[in-house]
Amino acid sequence: MEKKDLQPEVVFRYFDEICQVPRPSKKEGKIRAYLVEFAQKHGLEYKLDEAGNVLIVKPATPGKEHLKTVVLQAHMDMVCEKNAATEHDFDNDPIETYVDGEWLKAKGTTLGADNGIGMAAQLAVLDSKDMEHGPIQCLFTVDEETGLTGAFALKEGFMNGDILINLDSEDDGELFIGCAGGAGTTAVYPCPMVQAPEGYFFFRVVINGLTGGHSGDDINKNRANANKLLNRYLMRLLNKYDLRLCEIDGGNLHNAIAREASAVCAVPMAEKESVRVELNIFQAEVEGEYCVTEPTLHMDLESESSRAEVMELEAMKRFLHSIYAVHHGVYAMSQEIEGLVETSSNLASIKQKDGKIVVGTSQRSSILSSRKDMSQMVRSAFILGGAEVTTGDGYPGWKPNPSSEILKITAESYERLFGVAPKVKAIHAGLECGLFLEKYPSLDMVSFGPTLRGVHSPDERMLIPTVDKFWRHLKDVLVHIPAKA
Repeated sequence: MEKKDLQPEVVFRYFDEICQVPRPSKKEGKIRAYLVEFAQKHGLEYKLDEAGNVLIVKPATPGKEHLKTVVLQAHMDMVCEKNAATEHDFDNDPIETYVDGEWLKAKGTTLGADNGIGMAAQLAVLDSKDMEHGPIQCLFTVDEETGLTGAFALKEGFMNGDILINLDSEDDGELFIGCAGGAGTTAVYPCPMVQAPEGYFFFRVVINGLTGGHSGDDINKNRANANKLLNRYLMRLLNKYDLRLCEIDGGNLHNAIAREASAVCAVPMAEKESVRVELNIFQAEVEGEYCVTEPTLHMDLESESSRAEVMELEAMKRFLHSIYAVHHGVYAMSQEIEGLVETSSNLASIKQKDGKIVVGTSQRSSILSSRKDMSQMVRSAFILGGAEVTTGDGYPGWKPNPSSEILKITAESYERLFGVAPKVKAIHAGLECGLFLEKYPSLDMVSFGPTLRGVHSPDERMLIPTVDKFWRHLKDVLVHIPAKA
C-alpha cells in the first residue's frame, strides 16, 4: 500500500498537509497560520484568542439548525523526539512519513499523529459537502504537550457548544470519559566542581535503545527509564569504588519516559577494567528484568579524555542517592476501575547546566489528594538530596460521567457500525477536558480516536485501518446529535 492510496482519502490528505507544517509545542505559529488560511479559503468564520487557540465555525446543514452545537477538539502541537542518529530540525523540517504494512510511521522521529490525526478529522468535517450535521465548532488548542497552556488560557465565551468531542485518544474501540490530573515537580541541585584527582580513568557510559513512550499511557507497561538505569549503575560503582561525576544528561520531555541517558565519570586507574566488568554484569541483569519490554536495550562504556574538574564528592553523593530514592512508575492502581492506573510519577529528565543539575518529573493521579501526596513524596527525596524544589499548580482531572448523553450516542453508534460494543474507560494520561469543564461546566464530553502506539517516541505509529473506522464513527455520531432542549 502506498500513501496516496490510504483511505479515507480526505483525512489522510489533511494529515499529510499537517505533517508538512512544523508545530513544536510553544511554536505553533506556522500551524496556526495554516488553520487561518484554511478557514479563509473555505469561507468559514474563525477567531483566535490571546493564547493562540483557534476556533473555526461551520454552520449547520439546512434543516439541522435546531441540533445541539458540537465542539470538535484537538491540539495543534506535537512531541518532538528523534533518534540520536536522525538529523531533523523540528522548527523547520516536515515530518517524513511512510507506510509499513498496516502502520503509518515517521522516519526517525515522532509521527505527530498525537494529535495531528484529530486535527485532520476536524478539517475533513469542515471541508465536507455531503455530511448532515448541526452547528459545529472546531477548537484547536496550543501547547497541550508541555503544559496545557492553551486549555488553561481558554476564556469563557470563546466557544459555546453543548457537547465536546475530544479527538485525542489512541485506542480504537475504546471511549474515554475520564482522565488523570497532573503536576510537574522540578529539582535544582547545586553542582559545585573541584579539581579532578590525579591518576584517574575517565569514561563515558551511555544507555540507549529503550522503548520509551508516554508517561501516562505507557507507565504501567514495565518499560525501563534510562535515567533510573544510569543512576542505578552509577550507584553500583559508588558503592565499590571512588567514583567521581563530571557530566550527566538524560531524557527530555516531562511526559515521555526517558529513552537515553549518559554520564562522564572517573575512577582510579586501577579500577579501569572493573567498571567495564560491572557494566557487563549490570546489563545482563537488566536484560533479564526487561527481556520482554526492552529488546533493543544497549549499554556502552568508552574511555574519555581527562577532565579538569569533577563534581564535589559529597554533593555528588547526595545527588545520586536522592535520584535513586525518587519514585518512578506506577504507585497505585484504581480501586474503582479495573486496570486503571490511579497514581504514578515519571523521572523525565536530568540536565546539567551553569553549575546546576536540573531534574524534571511529572506526577499523575485521578484523585487530587493522591497526586499531591505523590508530588510531596518526590519533593521529599529531592529536598533530602539538597535540591531546591518547585511543584507547579498542575491541571485537573476529568471525573467520569457514566450517564453522559453523548457517551450513549457514541457507544450506540460504534456498536451499530462495527457490531461490537466499545469499551468505556478512563485514561491515566492527561486530557484537556478537565480544564474545559472548569470554564464550561455544562459540557457533555467524550473522547475517542484511532489506534496509535509508541506516542511521544520515534516509534510512534498509527494503525491505518482504524483511521477509516474513526472517520466513519465520527460522521455517524454527528448525524445522531440530539435537538436542543
